[in-house]
Amino acid sequence: MTKIEEVKVIEIKKSIFADNNKDADALRGELKDRGVFLLNLMSSPGSGKTTTLIRTINLLKDRLRIAVMEADIDSDVDAVKIKEGTGVESIQLHTGGMCHLDAEMTRQGLDNLAPGAADLVILENVGNLVCPAEFDTGAVKNAMILSVPEGHDKPLKYPLMFSVCDLVLINKIDVMPYFDFDLDKCREYVHMRNPKASVIPICARTGEGVEAFAQWLLQEVEHWKN
Repeated sequence: MTKIEEVKVIEIKKSIFADNNKDADALRGELKDRGVFLLNLMSSPGSGKTTTLIRTINLLKDRLRIAVMEADIDSDVDAVKIKEGTGVESIQLHTGGMCHLDAEMTRQGLDNLAPGAADLVILENVGNLVCPAEFDTGAVKNAMILSVPEGHDKPLKYPLMFSVCDLVLINKIDVMPYFDFDLDKCREYVHMRNPKASVIPICARTGEGVEAFAQWLLQEVEHWKN
């Protein structure tokens, strides 16, 4: 009998991540040269990303030039909401079925924004607590929204998402009395994953706490440009 040759195994995942990380670093360098701050905003579906962005942008649009890139598998619902709710430039990115954006996809989106039209670009990533955290988009900072109905234990269940985020917004605090959600425990679990992460409780529906997020963004943009 002929001996079966050993099957060749290629570690493609490692290669993909390495290439993407190089692309992301290069993109950050270009953004720095252009004075553009890119925020990657992540969360699970229904956490309130779009509502939070509308309130935040309306607080900042007189102080910063802002543009938004909405990433979804399909539809342009969120991009239309942002445009109608704020008046800022908003484009939709279709991922072709993929549950995340990588650096090259992000670059393609940035290339379709009006040149020199924004100091702050916000990427609303695909709603997912797993895949988006695995790929560096080239953003200057990563933020995520955790909504109260999801539970305070999510940092324990999705460690990578919370470890890569510089800021965690805890949304829908107005319904906290109706859910078994412990804000102090949530802070503790977030800081277990990332001791440097900022945590800001907000209610996008009423606007509570959104000013603190707006101020955080403003400071980060000014620091990036200086």
